[in-house]
Amino acid sequence: MLKQGNEEAYRYLYKHHYVFLCHVAYGYVHDDHLAESLVGDVMFHLWEVHETLDIRSSLRSYLTRAVRNRCLDYLSSNYEKNEIVFSALDTDASIPARSLLSDSHPLGTLLERELEEEILRAIGSLPEECRRVFLKSRFEEKKYEEISQELGISVNTVKYHIKKALAILYEELERYLLCLLMLLFY
Repeated sequence: MLKQGNEEAYRYLYKHHYVFLCHVAYGYVHDDHLAESLVGDVMFHLWEVHETLDIRSSLRSYLTRAVRNRCLDYLSSNYEKNEIVFSALDTDASIPARSLLSDSHPLGTLLERELEEEILRAIGSLPEECRRVFLKSRFEEKKYEEISQELGISVNTVKYHIKKALAILYEELERYLLCLLMLLFY
């Protein structure tokens, strides 16, 4: 029915496979909106080529493979774009990467300010108790025992909150770490 352009068959695809396919796509791209967009691309493409469809496996298997391939194409394309951008930075002698980090370079100042804002936003998003423990440890430079006594919690609880804070911050700031490392070690 899909091959004949039956709209009811197309609705059936969305109703019975869309959510599952979004989960598949999310497994590759780790972004809900992007996953939905990629699945939408696959569904739209399926409608465009419905007359020439030749599905030799189960429909779900076919759709899963199509979404997987679309995700891999996207990731490959995105990787190549990033490689082009970074290789352009590497060969451009007029803006050495180290100079971006200097106080005299406006872009370096802007990047530093943006990164600082993101770090503060990420710290602000921590659960309250976790944030208090983290701030005392990292900004007030207090030892675990001092924090434990001050807040009336065990040292193990302090360790738990620090570990949890670092995990959350790593997840929140992961996209900035690669850029920062590349600039620092260039």
